[in-house]
Amino acid sequence: MNEYSTVIGMDLGDKKHHFCVLNQYAEIEQEGTVTNSRAGLKRVFSGYEPSLIAIETGTHSKWVSSLLEKLGHKVLVANARKLRAIYSNERKCDRLDAEMLARLARSDPKLLSPITHRGDEAQADLSVIRSRDSLVAARTQLINHVRGVVKSHGERVRLASAASFHKVAREVLPGALRPALFPVLEIIEKLTERIKEFDRDIERLCKNKYPETELLRSVSGVGPLTSLCYVLTLETPQRFTKCRNVPAYIGLVPERCQSGNSDPQMRITKCGCPHLRRLLVTSAQYILGVHGPDTELRQWGERLMARGGANARKRAVVAVARKLSVILYRLWGGGTLYDPFPNAPEEDALNSPTEAGPEQTAELTGALVAT
Repeated sequence: MNEYSTVIGMDLGDKKHHFCVLNQYAEIEQEGTVTNSRAGLKRVFSGYEPSLIAIETGTHSKWVSSLLEKLGHKVLVANARKLRAIYSNERKCDRLDAEMLARLARSDPKLLSPITHRGDEAQADLSVIRSRDSLVAARTQLINHVRGVVKSHGERVRLASAASFHKVAREVLPGALRPALFPVLEIIEKLTERIKEFDRDIERLCKNKYPETELLRSVSGVGPLTSLCYVLTLETPQRFTKCRNVPAYIGLVPERCQSGNSDPQMRITKCGCPHLRRLLVTSAQYILGVHGPDTELRQWGERLMARGGANARKRAVVAVARKLSVILYRLWGGGTLYDPFPNAPEEDALNSPTEAGPEQTAELTGALVAT
């Protein structure tokens, strides 16, 4: 039985929140709305005895849950992706959503698949990465715009990196298009400068606040951006009891829809942080690419590609990204550097021209590739 006599469900909105209060007999005691402000929430919920309050994940869920906990309440932040009983309701509205949250929290809080928000410091540092990602997306859109307009006039901007695109485009820009596209190129140049500043900020964060990212960067293809995003997203190497739970948290495991003898192959769930998932896939593409070094992980991915079939390379990239997420978690938790051939025969390791010293050898053997 629930230890709280009063259970409150609250559907968060941008301007106001709808809430529903259930008493100890699961009867509706009060319904209403509260303005989306700290003063409004304090005015309404400071008058209740310590209660169990259920809300959904969203833009306002972090600061709202923190405020309610300071008022003495127990807050459950429900995973909105899991609440099919709410988003599939044929009579869906904010008032009924609040009631449904309250009833689910009263019957069994596990039905809400509650999540835990990151700390304020990690959230602030993660905002640096997300701001950089937004600028990169904006720059990519502008570059595609310039290329498209130039092509429509019979010219073509040669291949160039995004960082040097504005220089290359200025050389081939037709005179008739200069008034329209020169301002765009100036914006692209400024975005590139700002992105480089973010890269330097990320380097400083890795070095000064998160030195553990150095362990993750020992894997070829994992740089400061990926390692920092990984550490900030998971926050602690003790988050999971099993390292194999990491891919599921990031959304790199296949969905499942098994019933009777039917168990079709599904796409990955794509739950969790999309930015981290994209960075891990990018690292996996590098590992399997032309410039990727020869490692046990690369060889494993190449064997998957050799099986052939539709989208063999895409499947292999996702599989390598999934295994990479496990490797990084083991390196982080074990405090060891990456060994590209952890399962190599002992005599091969001893005869290797790049053999490490005795202390380093003991340290490297701790990093095992997940199988």
